Amino acid sequence: MRHNGYVICFLFFSLCVRAQSPFVPLNADYYHLIDRLEIRQGQWADGFHSTVKPYNRQSVIQLADSVAAHPRRSLSDTDYFTIDYLRNDSWEWATPYDTLGKDPFTRHLRSPKTVGDSRKPLLTHFYKKKADFYNLQTPDVDLHVNPVFYIGPGLDRTSYSTGIPPTDQQPLFINTRGLEVRGTIGRKLGFYTYFSDNQAIYPEYIRQYGLTYGQAYNSTGDIQPTAPGESFIKNFGTRGADFLSARGYITFNTLKVINVQFGHDRNFFGNGFRSLFLSDNSPAYLFLKLSTRLGKKIQYTNLFTSLQNNQAPLPQGEKLIPPKFAAIHHLSINVTDFLNVGVFEAEVFSRDRLDLSYLNPVILYRYVESSLGSKDNAFIGIDLKANFLSHFLVYSQILLDEFRLKPLLAGQGDWTNKFAIQLGGKYIDAFAVPNLDLQLEMNLARPYTYSHESSPTVSAGQTNYAHYSQPLAHPLGANFVEGLGIIRYQQKKWSFNGIGGVMMYGADTAPDINYGSNILKDYTYRYRDEGNYIGQGRKTIITYADVRASYMIRHNIFLEGRFLYRYQDSQYKPNSYGEQVASFALRWNLPYRNWVF
Repeated sequence: MRHNGYVICFLFFSLCVRAQSPFVPLNADYYHLIDRLEIRQGQWADGFHSTVKPYNRQSVIQLADSVAAHPRRSLSDTDYFTIDYLRNDSWEWATPYDTLGKDPFTRHLRSPKTVGDSRKPLLTHFYKKKADFYNLQTPDVDLHVNPVFYIGPGLDRTSYSTGIPPTDQQPLFINTRGLEVRGTIGRKLGFYTYFSDNQAIYPEYIRQYGLTYGQAYNSTGDIQPTAPGESFIKNFGTRGADFLSARGYITFNTLKVINVQFGHDRNFFGNGFRSLFLSDNSPAYLFLKLSTRLGKKIQYTNLFTSLQNNQAPLPQGEKLIPPKFAAIHHLSINVTDFLNVGVFEAEVFSRDRLDLSYLNPVILYRYVESSLGSKDNAFIGIDLKANFLSHFLVYSQILLDEFRLKPLLAGQGDWTNKFAIQLGGKYIDAFAVPNLDLQLEMNLARPYTYSHESSPTVSAGQTNYAHYSQPLAHPLGANFVEGLGIIRYQQKKWSFNGIGGVMMYGADTAPDINYGSNILKDYTYRYRDEGNYIGQGRKTIITYADVRASYMIRHNIFLEGRFLYRYQDSQYKPNSYGEQVASFALRWNLPYRNWVF
């Protein structure tokens, strides 16, 4: 096996390596700016397929330039501001202003200048470019270095339906300090690294979420702190979490049409606020990704990941968390300039090492699973999206975990018909109001979707669709239905975001009862074989409204205020409570994370 690995590496690196830019880190606010440009264009972007995220910086610039040069309808001042913002953020890939002739980008500039230039550099060497604290450009190296900083105090007021005290008021706090570095070597090898040290006190609903999805208890039985989307966490005071975050990768192109990315980060498949295939909900993981593009029409993505299973009991004195693996295919086809269809397949498997059988990038995983005689966890899915009238995008995902037609037609609620469905739509510049964007989305998943079984030879959690005890798809796991709406409005440096919705799921009534909501539980011990339905168990309904206002002081430095109202109504009244969260933050070179669950 070791020799096979050397051969694979040799084949990759011996091929002709071509120019490659790093990727834009996953960021819901930032990616909305990119996606709305694609909708405005009325056809798919030339440089990437937007179902597969992240996007590389060079392709984002190509899209921004295309929209500015050939707008299907008039651009607002805020649109020009956004295009300049994207060009400044990836200035190393942008066409210089003086080569564009009579271009739209300089219409609001006092004097022509090179893309990204600062008006007043700091101490000559720093902030020569708006987006970079420090940058270095030589024929061999392109380097961008930026600090990462977040300071955000807040207050959480929780009102319980029963219990003492009836109201609990707690301070909130997030403190992040770190560094982000990206660049290329010889314009052929791209690289990215991120590191931060964090301390946080999260709201009550996040702490409660950690009791289900997270390492809820330590070896002494005490409740562990919670930090969604993170892995190893330590206590910070009595209620807080202390953790390190790190991501990094290298990327290069081979055979002209294949991009290779290897590193430790997150990926996202989908066009919605949520993804039922693969989301950025869980911690970062080790991965190898191959993206093959055949013209503008076809993009084929292979993702091979190494995940961690901290559900498995460790032998006496052992500290190494057991690994598990996932192999994922996604085929994206632009059927027309406005219609895209995708096919998704994933397999989660447990071995003492990576199984080379799943490294075949062009084979059906279900066949491999059957030929090996294994009982790995297989998923297939279809996604669809349509872009029309330069205002609208509609999208959907259908995922099948296990599907049997005869029990489905019988209509008896057989547990084996496990599936998840997403329907959604975006409407940009809604009702002729520039930069007012609306989004509606519905998600559901039947009981026991994403979960799997253990056995005498396979430990608990080794084949469920989770990483570090956090779902890889929707944060609610399974056995839920959700409807949400998003309102976004931007006026140059000002932006306003509102998210509201309703979630309903069926919680387990006891730790040893499995109604199919918690995907970490073994479905072998399901509550029943027939009569299953979404919301079975202890019915819980969550309504919420989350509003946020942001002002960009300078490039990628934001002042923002947020208010959340959330009410959880459970059939078990001690679990019912209302929550109000208010916070104020200074955010620098860091994405805002929407923890809505």
